[in-house]
Amino acid sequence: MKDQRTILVANALDLARVTGSHRILLFLNTPHDFRWFLKSRFTRESGIVLVVPAALPLKESDCRIAGVEVIRSWSGNQSRFSRIKYAFLHCVQQKVIRVDSRVVCVLGPWGKSHLDTITVHDLSLSWSEDFPFDPLSLVAHRGFDTIMAVIDIALDIGAMGREGSPVGTAFIIGDTEKVLTLSHQAVFNPFRGYSKKERLITRPEVVESIKELSKLDGAFIISDTGAVEAAGRHLDARSITTGKLKGFGSRHRSAAGITRMTGAIAVVVSESTGRVTVFEKGHIIATLEPVISRRLE
Repeated sequence: MKDQRTILVANALDLARVTGSHRILLFLNTPHDFRWFLKSRFTRESGIVLVVPAALPLKESDCRIAGVEVIRSWSGNQSRFSRIKYAFLHCVQQKVIRVDSRVVCVLGPWGKSHLDTITVHDLSLSWSEDFPFDPLSLVAHRGFDTIMAVIDIALDIGAMGREGSPVGTAFIIGDTEKVLTLSHQAVFNPFRGYSKKERLITRPEVVESIKELSKLDGAFIISDTGAVEAAGRHLDARSITTGKLKGFGSRHRSAAGITRMTGAIAVVVSESTGRVTVFEKGHIIATLEPVISRRLE
């Protein structure tokens, strides 16, 4: 009997041809999975894109041998739909697909080597399905690279908490001057006095500082270019209390409020569920869900 992974990928290739799909996103979790792909016949197929954890140790020479594009996505434990949504954003960011592409996805549960799911997405329609997921303006945002980096950090916080305890926090990205006028320091700003270069979220030490400081009350304020302007910032914008935000706490409502009054994007981590919610113009445009069990290990 054929290996199940081989059967699913072969069927995905057939589906891609029948549906006129531009790409097949194949989600692989481990070095063992990647070695299986290298030995398979699928290295000769065009249109396959491998989606692998950011931390997966792959040699560039092996990627060239595979003959496919490789997208490194957040390496934590998310639900299948969250992994697909996040991979779409990464692929658009790296110009592997367009915002109107048709895509076939092949994946299985996080951390496992077997594949068990095939989905087909027409992105000209799927961005606005009831995920919720409507990030077209997000993709065009001048701070898109920074937003993606912040979402990576938020997913880590949502999945792992800090020191074994769940943590909730908010990040406000862009339109920094206006955001600062509509907020005030709740605690001493730990980023004050450092150069812009020293405050960039591309620096590992800054990422670790953010994770540690996420236990503080208040929000992080981050510029379009990725410099952390402040932590522990209280948002003075009026909270949004619309029906769609019922059930959300003050952190989410005030973050939504600041995006309605400015051109900023808000990324909010729920302390109770670990869910990451993205707001723009007062509305939810995306949710991503780390699997909660990882926070409890």
